[in-house]
Formats: sequence, C-alpha cells, structure tokens
Amino acid sequence: MTEPLSLDVRGVGYAYPDGHVALRGVDLSVRRGERVALLGPNGAGKTTLVLHLNGILDGGGGSVAVGGLTVDRDRATLAEIRRRVGVVFQDPDDQLFLPTVGEDVAFGPANLGLRGAELTARVDEALAAVGMSEHRDRAPHHLSFGQRRRVAVATVLSMRPEILVLDEPSSNLDPAARRELAEILRSLPVTLLMVTHDLPYALELCDRSVILDEGRIVADAPTRELLADPDLLAAHRLELPYGFAVPPRDQSSLQAARTT
Repeated sequence: MTEPLSLDVRGVGYAYPDGHVALRGVDLSVRRGERVALLGPNGAGKTTLVLHLNGILDGGGGSVAVGGLTVDRDRATLAEIRRRVGVVFQDPDDQLFLPTVGEDVAFGPANLGLRGAELTARVDEALAAVGMSEHRDRAPHHLSFGQRRRVAVATVLSMRPEILVLDEPSSNLDPAARRELAEILRSLPVTLLMVTHDLPYALELCDRSVILDEGRIVADAPTRELLADPDLLAAHRLELPYGFAVPPRDQSSLQAARTT
C-alpha cells in the first residue's frame, strides 16, 4: 500500500518585493516516512521554499499541503500547519530561550493547551528521543553545541509534527556530535526533509535527494545516483569532499530522473 503524502507542493512560485524571482513553479511530493535531502547552491531558493511549508511566505502562486491540509491564511489552519511542520534552524540558539531544557521543550505543547501529566509525558518523550533526558533541568547555554542542537530537535518533536525540516543539521558539529545526531535522526519515526550542503550526510540519512537551482527542481532521484554524477553536481555548484567517491548503482535511473 502506498503511503499518503506528508508534503505536496504544486506549482509554487515566489518573487521578493525587489523583483528577485526565488521560486519558479516548484513541484515536490514527499510521502509519509520518506527522508529527502534538499540540495542546491546558495541562492537556489531552498530557504524560500521552506518558508512556504509553514505559511511564513505565500502569494506567489501554487499550493502547499501538509498531511492533506492546504496552507492558507486562516489563523486556525496556520496554527495547525505550524504544528505539523517542525523546522529545526541551523543555529539552535534561535530556538532555545528559556531557563531550562525542559521548559524549552515544553513551550510548544503548552501553547497548544497541554498541562500537567500530559505535558510532562510529551516532554519526556521528546527528550528521550534525542538522548537528552538527563539534561532536563540544565540551562541550554551550559550545553555543548551538539547537545543544544539535539534539544532544538526535541522542541520540535514535542509538537509531534507531520514532517521534520532540518536546516544544515550537520553544520558546526564535531565528528562525534555529527555521528550521534545521525543516529538519532535515523531512529525517528517521522518524515524528514533535510536542507544541506553536506552531501555525505545526505547520502547517510536520505535515500532520495532533490536538487533545487535558480528556483527550479532540476533533479530528483536516489541520493546515491545523484552524487555519482560529477557533471550534474558541478553544473549546480555542488561538490563532494576531496577523495569521497560514490559508485553508481544504476546510471540509467539517474538519466531518467533529470529534468529538462
């Protein structure tokens, strides 16, 4: 049985007030439980697309639906969309602002009206998922950067989102913290959209990757196939680390996946 869609983006376009066109008719579908990397050079439109997923930006045409609910300007709909789309920012300090880890993780569910044992259980669940239960009563600024990023993930998981969106999750992490976060992300039973320049991390965590460039989806295929095509990567200013090679499994599927 085919899984339903967590995310369905249809014909989304957007131009900023200065006239810069950031998105040009983007189509993207992500099935429930799928893990997709969103790749592309700086200025490709990745952040603009992510801001459409939770209704921060709109008005350029097209539609976005999350778990079957279409994003619109209705206040109740936007509140539910923002619960369903959990965005983890590149800098965890943008999400952690309360005196303790537990209070930060409780903030979102408390705003939904959860109280007492139900709220405590939600916080316990989220902290356990990221291996940070023992730090519940610590101040976030006393944690390492990697630990703060894990707590930022927990603040989103406590909302039980439909889709988890991660902005450059591996940035500024040392090798051990990078590996620990990867293990956590692999264990989460949630749809994942990962915006990243870290191509090996995309290969490690996402079976499928999409390349966005100049506001258009230019490739959509298994991550291994995309990363095995150096000409495709070079054409869109993407590079693997020196000495990192990805042998293709099926070059014909890559050719079929490219868009014109």
